[in-house]
Amino acid sequence: MAYSTISKPSDYFNTKLYTGNSTDNHAITGVNFQPDLVWIKRRNQAANHNLFDAVRGATKTIKSNLTNAEATVADTLKSFDSDGFTLGDDATVGEVNPNTYTMASWNWLGANGTASNTDGSITSTVSANTTSGFSIVSYTGTGANATVGHGLGSVPKVVMVKTRSGTGNWINYHSSVGNTKYLSLNQTNSAGTTNQAWNDTSPTNQVFSLGNSSEVNGNGTTMIAYCFADVQGYSKFGSYVGNASTNGTFVYTGFAPSFLMIKRTSDTQNWYMWDNKRLGYNPDNNHLQANGTDAEGTADAIDILSNGFKIRESGAGTNSGTYIYMSFAAEPLVANVSSSIPATAR
Repeated sequence: MAYSTISKPSDYFNTKLYTGNSTDNHAITGVNFQPDLVWIKRRNQAANHNLFDAVRGATKTIKSNLTNAEATVADTLKSFDSDGFTLGDDATVGEVNPNTYTMASWNWLGANGTASNTDGSITSTVSANTTSGFSIVSYTGTGANATVGHGLGSVPKVVMVKTRSGTGNWINYHSSVGNTKYLSLNQTNSAGTTNQAWNDTSPTNQVFSLGNSSEVNGNGTTMIAYCFADVQGYSKFGSYVGNASTNGTFVYTGFAPSFLMIKRTSDTQNWYMWDNKRLGYNPDNNHLQANGTDAEGTADAIDILSNGFKIRESGAGTNSGTYIYMSFAAEPLVANVSSSIPATAR
């Protein structure tokens, strides 16, 4: 039986659904904490994804489905608040607060503040939550092999890097793929091989390593990285092999997932995203695509279970090759070390 070190996962990650109204100072509450990373996607019509974090600052957006540089848009996310965030009227882009449109936001807690980190050869600015294994890392590239401090005190299993001051693909490290390979969050490509991304070196409990790629370490280029470590009963980052059957692979996480993202690494496929709020009951778990603008899809692909997830389709998107996943808990299988009461699934 797995024991969780976090008794209430929604104190660190939470999905918040809302409806846009195109009005200024639209407060989105009910997140349960002051988020340091807010990822927003329109559900019922095609639109770009928008990611905001407190290290870069409010109004500064990057898009998971595009290579665009960071943009400052004053009427988007205006502030990170004690129980959520506040939006502007969104007149400029219409992607975070459009009138009457249904929206999803995924929210992570960092440190609610920043610190300078000198653990690596490049000094970084970090908002790190060592309890939940999540950090936001801002740094400036050098164009030469380097290391960057992430502030977690544990080894990250996932590192997602995006250029801020220039265009470039999202370059992702996943421990199940390894330090000689990379994936691009904005692309459908299978895992590629290069030493220019991670310098063929795995992260440690203090730093992640960089090669000389302009997309992770361009000389003078400002970068942002999101780092995630496994926390028992709260987060799990791993891989599985599909069986091409509607009675698909079961993946044990040790908790009922509140968020799940899956990507095929052995061939081209989308980055599929689910959470326990849209609609959040089996088998009707609707998906979005991190690399695409598509509206929410309704195919019944997965079951969310009390201790993991099970694939319910035979298709290439989730069950006909090798896949990596990222998952966060709704409830741990056992709530905490002092309790033997199992958490319940939705």
